[in-house]
Amino acid sequence: MDSDLSLEFLRVVEQAAIACAHTMGQGDRHGSDLVAVEAMRKVMDSVPIDGTIVIGEGERDEAPMLYIGEKVGMAHALKGRGSAGAFPQVDIAVDPLEGTNLCATGAPNAIAVLAASTSGGLLHAPDLYMEKLVVGPSSKDVVSLDAPVADNLKAIARRLDRQVEDLVVIVLDRPRHEKLVADIRATGARIRLISDGDLSAGIAAAVAGSGVHAVMGTGGAPEGVLTAAAMRCLNGEIFARLVVGKPEDEARCHAMGIKDTKRVYRAGDLASGETIIFAASGVTDGTLLRGVRFFGDGIRTSSLIMQTHPHRVRFIDSIHVDPRPDVKVRF
Repeated sequence: MDSDLSLEFLRVVEQAAIACAHTMGQGDRHGSDLVAVEAMRKVMDSVPIDGTIVIGEGERDEAPMLYIGEKVGMAHALKGRGSAGAFPQVDIAVDPLEGTNLCATGAPNAIAVLAASTSGGLLHAPDLYMEKLVVGPSSKDVVSLDAPVADNLKAIARRLDRQVEDLVVIVLDRPRHEKLVADIRATGARIRLISDGDLSAGIAAAVAGSGVHAVMGTGGAPEGVLTAAAMRCLNGEIFARLVVGKPEDEARCHAMGIKDTKRVYRAGDLASGETIIFAASGVTDGTLLRGVRFFGDGIRTSSLIMQTHPHRVRFIDSIHVDPRPDVKVRF
């Protein structure tokens, strides 16, 4: 997979972010998701790949889908038109709008996201919940998904040469996390409760200077795979285990090739491809990325593009200039 594809995938997430930013604050989460999916699909078909969606839009939310198994890219768009030439086979995980509620209400940290890998390099995760622990590079070898919360936080504090009371842990604000929140507070660590968006939280935990030191709790498994792709690029780590509560959950896992439903995955298991590309654009202002800004002469986007080969992380501020001849580009 050519590293130059990173800029192609940048176009995909930028256009998805712009599309749903037009709906920001209108209270229509389904409509926001729909326009993001349509924009992402349209631009994806102009990317020179033979792509397969392996992580698509969530069945749980009955969302408009870039569905699992869907073919995307120029190989698909040109099929049957006599087009010659081979395109690289690429597996793609997408979340056209991570934080549909955030966009609908105008809250921070809504983003458009995709991860791409060489074929077979992303786990085909079922749309179930997943226990997660996400930490940065300094702490990845001293924590465990099965360790007590207090032990993990003490280990993180030691590695960062600070007190547990100085740590900030992000947790999704859900009733299922009541005990987890109590355990964290008992250590003296500080908590940032979020309504949605544990993927963007995970990225923040792996970036020094973000003010976030760990993400704990249960969230979506597809988002876990996307987080793992980001961790591969940032040298952070995710520890994750599927939550399988019913026989039909186990059947879904087996149908997707997952035999050990109790396995603890790490980033290299969830996103195992030799080459990983991760792309995200801000929809609303967030911890790491600014949201889409509209002005008279164009549109400004803030994006994060990362890859493993070559190992590179780029924060990209783009101005999409209106085609009029008298347009001025502004800082």
